[in-house]
Amino acid sequence: MTGNAARGTIHAMVTRSALKLRLAVAAALIAAGPGALASQATPAQKAPKSTGRAWQIITPQQSSLVYARDGSLIGEIGAEWRTSVSITLLPKYVGQAFIAVEDKRFYQHNGVDVVGIAGAIKDNLFGASRGASTITQLLVGNMHPDLIDRRDKSLSRKLHEQSAAREMERHYNKEQILEAFLNQINFGHGWYGVETASRHYFGKSASQLTLAEAATLAALPKGPAIYDPVKYPDRAKRRRDVILGLMAEQKYISPAEAAAARAEPVRTVADGGVSAPSQYFIDVVRTQAERAGVPVSQGGLRIFTTLDPSLQRAAVQALAEGAAEVEHRPGYHYPTLASHPKGSTEYLQGAVVAIDPSSGDVKALVGGRNYQESPFNRAVNGLRQPGSSFKPFVYARALMDSLPPNAIVGDTAIDVRYDEQSYRPRNSDDTFMGNITLREAITFSRNPVAVQLWMKYGADSIIALARRFGINTPIAPYPASAIGASEVQPLDFVAAYTAFGGLGTPMVPRLVYRVEDRAGKTLWSQGVASLPPALDTRVTFILRDMLRDVVERGTATAVRRYLPEGVPVAGKTGTTDDNTDVWFVGMTPEIVAGVWLGFDKPRSIAEHGVAGGSLAAPVFARMLAQAGYAHPSPGWEVPPGLVTAELDRSTGKPADASTPFDRRYTEYFLPGTEPGALRIDARRLFVFGPIPF
Repeated sequence: MTGNAARGTIHAMVTRSALKLRLAVAAALIAAGPGALASQATPAQKAPKSTGRAWQIITPQQSSLVYARDGSLIGEIGAEWRTSVSITLLPKYVGQAFIAVEDKRFYQHNGVDVVGIAGAIKDNLFGASRGASTITQLLVGNMHPDLIDRRDKSLSRKLHEQSAAREMERHYNKEQILEAFLNQINFGHGWYGVETASRHYFGKSASQLTLAEAATLAALPKGPAIYDPVKYPDRAKRRRDVILGLMAEQKYISPAEAAAARAEPVRTVADGGVSAPSQYFIDVVRTQAERAGVPVSQGGLRIFTTLDPSLQRAAVQALAEGAAEVEHRPGYHYPTLASHPKGSTEYLQGAVVAIDPSSGDVKALVGGRNYQESPFNRAVNGLRQPGSSFKPFVYARALMDSLPPNAIVGDTAIDVRYDEQSYRPRNSDDTFMGNITLREAITFSRNPVAVQLWMKYGADSIIALARRFGINTPIAPYPASAIGASEVQPLDFVAAYTAFGGLGTPMVPRLVYRVEDRAGKTLWSQGVASLPPALDTRVTFILRDMLRDVVERGTATAVRRYLPEGVPVAGKTGTTDDNTDVWFVGMTPEIVAGVWLGFDKPRSIAEHGVAGGSLAAPVFARMLAQAGYAHPSPGWEVPPGLVTAELDRSTGKPADASTPFDRRYTEYFLPGTEPGALRIDARRLFVFGPIPF
C-alpha cells in the first residue's frame, strides 16, 4: 500500500470513528432530555426565553360557515378557515396516513423521537438533509407560534420544542394529540384542519374521506403549495402514492388496499368546494353581521344567506365573458385581465347585482372580475355615474303628475341656463328626432327630453322622489343629473329598481336570513323589509311597460339575442359622457338585476361602439339565460283602474282604419288622461318642444 493510500485509509477510519462518537454523544444527550443538552450549550444558550404553557392543547380558532339559500356552502369567515372535528368521527386510515409519513414511531416515543433524531443527524452529516420532528413537536410549534417559532433554526428553539412536546405527552394521550394535530395544520389556501381541507378539496366531510383522499391530504403538510392537488394533481399523486406505500410498510393497510388506492386518480372539486364563487358577497355579509353586533369573524357560527348559487355562478361567468369580449375588440389598447402588469387592476372592471323584487333578497352580487387581485367591492363601495339608467326616476315624476305616455315632447336642441351657466344636452347619436311621444323618448333614450322634464318638475322634487326609491347618494340639483351625472352605489341603485319590478314599493336589500351559534340558537335574523311606497301601482305599471319597449325596440334590443320573446323583460340602458361607464338595469317578473362596466379610474372604454345596450345588456341577458331564469310568462298583471287604448305609435293618437298594423300598440292611462279625456279637456294637454330658458 502506498503512503497516500495508507493515509487515506487512516483518515477515513478516523472520520467514521468521529462520526460514530458524535452520533453516540448526540443520541445520549437527546435521550437525557433538555437538561443535559442545556449543559452543553454556550452561555448565551443557557438562558432561553420561557415557553410558558406551550405544551397545552388549546381549541384553535374556528371559522363561521356561510350557506346559500339552498343550504350549500359558499364560503367561510375567519382569519383561518377551520372547523374542528372529533377523531372518533374519522376513518382510522386518516390519522394513520399522517403518522406513516410524519412520525412512524408516534405510538412509541414520549414526544421526542430519539431514534429518528439520530438517523437525521447521520443523514445530515452525509449530506442528505432531513428533519426528525414528531407530530407532537409539530403540534407544539403550530399551536403556539408565539412561544415556539419554528422559523428559528437555533438549538435553543429545538430544545424548547422538545421540552414542550415531552410535557404535552405527559398531559394528553396519543389520540388527543393526533386529533389536535389534524385540526391544527395548514393545508394551503387558508384552509386549516383536516375537516376544512376535506370540504374544500373534495367537497365532503373528513368523515367521508376515502383512503386515497386521506393520503392526498397527508402529503400537504410537507408543502401545501408544492403538493396542491388542485394545481398539481400529478405531483400530488406521486406524493400520495409514496404515502400509501409507507402505510402498507407500517402495516396500517394491506398491499392490495394500497394498490387499489394508487389506481384512483386525484380528483378535486371545482371552486374550492363551494357552490358558487361568492367572496364579494360574503364580505358584505360579514360587514352587515358585525355592524349588527354579531361577531362572525370570531368563528364557530352558521350564516344562512339569500344567495342563489346558480344565479351567482352565471353572474360571474357572464361578467367574465362580456368583459373579455370587449377586451378582444379590434383596436382595444388597454391592459386586459389575461395580460396586465402584476399587482395592477387597471383593466376593465365590472359589477353585477341581482335582487328578488318581491322580497329584496340579494340573489347574486359580484364586485369585480378577480377577487384575489382586487377585493375592492365595486357593487357596494363603488360610486359611478349611472348615465341614462337614472332616467326612469325622472319619467316616474312626470307620470305621477298625470303626464300620459303618449304626450308629445320635443327631442330638439335646447340651451338650459342655470347658475349663470349654459347646458346643451345632446344625444349619443348626435341627432334629434323632433316631436315624439314620451314613450318613444325613453325607448330611444333622448337626453333633451329628460332634461326638459327635470326643469319642468324641478330638481328638488325629482331628487326627493329618488330618495323615496332608496337612492341615498348625493344628487346634484343640476340639469345633467337628469341623465345620470350624479354618482350612485350599484347595490342601492339596483334595489331602487325593485319598485319598478314590483308594485311601486322599493325593497330593502337583504343578504342574511339568520345567524346561528353552534347550538343552533338564532343570534340575529332579518325579515323582509321595504321602504314606504314610492309610486302608485298604476304609474309603476305604465312606466315598466314603457321600459319594456326599451328592450323590444330601443337601446337594449341586444337582450333578445339571449332571452326569447316569451320572457317578459323591461329595463334601461346607461352610457356616460366619453363612454366611461356603461349600465343596464333590467327586470323580469322574477328578478331585478343591474350590470356596470368601466375602469376603476374612469376613462373611455373605447372610442366607438360603446353603450350600455351593447356591452352591459348582454351580460344581464346571458346571466339570466345561463341561470335558468328565462321563463316564458304572460308578463306583469295589469292592475285595476287603468284605461287602455289602441294608438298609432308614430303620432300618439288613437289608431284608425288607416293605421298600419306595425304601428298599432296598446297604451295605458291613468283615468282622465286617456286620449278622449284629453280632447275634451284641453287644459290637460301637455305639448312642449324646445323650452326657452
